[in-house]
Amino acid sequence: MEERYKPTTIEGKWQKYWSDNNVDVTVKDPTRQKFYCLEMFPYPSGKIHMGHIRNYVIGDVITRYKRMRGMSVLHPMGWDAFGLPAENAAILNNVHPRQWTLSNIAAMKSQIASIGCSYDWSRELTTCLPEYYKWNQWFFIQMYNRGLAYRKKSFVNWCNSCGTVLANEQVIDDKCWRCDDTVVQKELEQWFFRITAYAEELLQGCDTLSGWPEHVVTMQRNWIGKSTGAEVLFAVEGSAETIKIFTTRPDTLFGATFVCLAPLHPLTKTLTADKDALKQIIDAYGKPGETDDDEKIGLFTGSYAINPVNNERIPIYIANFVLMDYGTGAIMSVPAHDQRDFDFARKYNLPIRQVIVPPGVQPGAELTAAYEDKGTMHNSGDFSGLDSEEVKTLITKSLENRGLGKAVTNYKLRDWGISRQRFWGTPIPIVYCDTCGIVPVNQDKLPVILPEDVVLTGTGVSPLAGVEGFVNTACPKCGASARRETDTMDTFVDSSWYFIRFCSRADEPPLKQDNIAYFMPVDQYIGGVEHAVLHLLYSRFFTRVLRDIKVVRFDEPFKRLLTQGMVCKETWKCPTDGWLFPEQVRDGRCLLCDSEVVRGRTEKMSKSKKNVVTPDELTAKYGADTARVFSLFAAPPEKDIEWSDQGVEGSYRFLNRLWTLIYNNLDCFTVKSAEATGKIFRKTHQTIRKVTTSIEKDYHFNTAIASLMELLNELSAFRPATDEDRATMDVALRSLILLLAPFAPHVCEELWDVIGEKPSVFSHPWPQWDELAAKEEEIELVIQVDGKLRAKLMISADLPDDQKKELALGNPKVQEHIKGKTIKNVLVVRGRLISIATGG
Repeated sequence: MEERYKPTTIEGKWQKYWSDNNVDVTVKDPTRQKFYCLEMFPYPSGKIHMGHIRNYVIGDVITRYKRMRGMSVLHPMGWDAFGLPAENAAILNNVHPRQWTLSNIAAMKSQIASIGCSYDWSRELTTCLPEYYKWNQWFFIQMYNRGLAYRKKSFVNWCNSCGTVLANEQVIDDKCWRCDDTVVQKELEQWFFRITAYAEELLQGCDTLSGWPEHVVTMQRNWIGKSTGAEVLFAVEGSAETIKIFTTRPDTLFGATFVCLAPLHPLTKTLTADKDALKQIIDAYGKPGETDDDEKIGLFTGSYAINPVNNERIPIYIANFVLMDYGTGAIMSVPAHDQRDFDFARKYNLPIRQVIVPPGVQPGAELTAAYEDKGTMHNSGDFSGLDSEEVKTLITKSLENRGLGKAVTNYKLRDWGISRQRFWGTPIPIVYCDTCGIVPVNQDKLPVILPEDVVLTGTGVSPLAGVEGFVNTACPKCGASARRETDTMDTFVDSSWYFIRFCSRADEPPLKQDNIAYFMPVDQYIGGVEHAVLHLLYSRFFTRVLRDIKVVRFDEPFKRLLTQGMVCKETWKCPTDGWLFPEQVRDGRCLLCDSEVVRGRTEKMSKSKKNVVTPDELTAKYGADTARVFSLFAAPPEKDIEWSDQGVEGSYRFLNRLWTLIYNNLDCFTVKSAEATGKIFRKTHQTIRKVTTSIEKDYHFNTAIASLMELLNELSAFRPATDEDRATMDVALRSLILLLAPFAPHVCEELWDVIGEKPSVFSHPWPQWDELAAKEEEIELVIQVDGKLRAKLMISADLPDDQKKELALGNPKVQEHIKGKTIKNVLVVRGRLISIATGG
């Protein structure tokens, strides 16, 4: 054994051993309990930083721990390899997206391997390869045949910079999530998946997601956005047109004093007299999705609607806060009972009529704000004086009887637009024939392969449209000349089922039923909270579709979800040169131009902010195990961590101390006859219990590592002098190596080998604690008087509560503070705290 810890020497050795001996290859064993651990697979951008590594290491610790507990664990890895960045890079660097992507995959795979993650690479998948995206096309055809994939003309979010359509979820504050360019509206023929057909089931399924963070489940519920209410028809004065509105408050219909349309509502062009003003409001506010505009902007169309409950003539406005993709794109505005409408009415001098009076309040007082709660009906014809909750149903039934409305359930969820006007994605397997119309490609002709000879311009027109050999084809039905669809699929299609593909090896059929039945659903899924709506909702939808076409037999894909926190690091910015790397800053000045720099916020690691730490530089200096231990010890996995060079140094010292301790006590591993006893033996079993429970309960790896550090401290101070001492040290050090192995696998493999154990440390079962051995002999009893600490005592852990109270009350320090006072209560809290309350 080397005297000094040399991570760069041992880590390559053990990574090769794991690879050569297929240590991480999953064996499907029906006699053992399975465990499927999965981290969200990465986009191959070329480089990964410690923010990514933290995600993978969390999954790796869980995987190694579960294997040592005797489970058959599946832990795969692959590449979310389609997407716009590859296309942009191809345009910029004159390199084919496939070449750019595959070279990045090779680089990132090497980085991930260097950190010691135990992936079963026999299941590796790459979504841009035909053997994978063939099945995207197969699923599309199944959905098309069931009416779940359809084509329609629709306004879409369009990014001019990226030259493509964006899903609503990819628009953040009216800007593209990737390039930050302003998103505009564009009307295009698009393909959609009918996710709304599963809206209620997806919502009800949220109740079963007990292993998910509550805030993520809430985000899912809110995105689906179920609401019950009424659809009401407002006639347009002097026209055969009607405006259909949706409202959750039909009880306020008598208070509607104007109607508002979304800028993109189909009637705006018909009803609006001022076409120039209309164009301006469409350009400024014509977008689906949420709006954060505080200022309420409106345009009077010059037209009027008729309120169906009182036949009142009310003006029709176009308003920036009305969303085209929720309800009907039109609302009745009741300013007395909706604050948004109240603000709008005040701004444009529109009537405000109170029709619901709060309990115990007389009607007639001037409103200074909208009253949005329930109450008693007022100014509402025959409904006046009734309870407003009751009137919701009565007014709806009245409208139904007159053919002017009906009760409906509505969802904010919109169908998933999957068409993208770019090359680097799955070709949509559809052919257009002048005779037969829209025809899906025959399934035995899949995959429809992306051509190699494509010109990428980034102009917003699908590059496939310019490849005649791809576009021109024969109709699958009649054989006549036809043309292919030239849009490609949204890349979220790729990630909506990849977890199912991982159930089989790369050389096995992708939908092998017995493999899916054994491994699915995923027991532990790990990834960023930024995917709480997009990817997770689409995956839940896809799983239900696959269930209905008999591919799977379950409803939910992920039993348990962990959304790991970010790795954050300080940033530096120069007024001239922008964001700087730390090495470009000295004494508060930019080394490029000598300007004074501004120390920015500590932010998520980002290449654009130049505050990344790569695993390459870290492992070269300290080793992979140090990087792993630091990222796990710095905070619980769901919390953000702030990068700390001192924290990395501390983790490195911890591993060095462990190495030195083993080196100095090698003679302890040769004792055969003596038994382990005493305080160190007890501490060992207490540590086994603490580490095990910390992992099992919410993966509190930081407290588990803290317990191992405590044990190391006690062992470092222990000087074995007898065979019993050495036997005790033997048990403690073996346990320490085994307990640390999931966190720092390379050094633990080496130490396990050094002490004469074969083969791998991960072939050995997880240590078990003896409850009797772990039981404490003494505990510290803390005594408070009226909430203030007054004394501490070391007592037997087995002492009954009555005797603890007697000791506390008889303690001289406590006596000083209770003398002359009445004892009102003496409470034993968790066996370790005595709380004494006096009466003065």
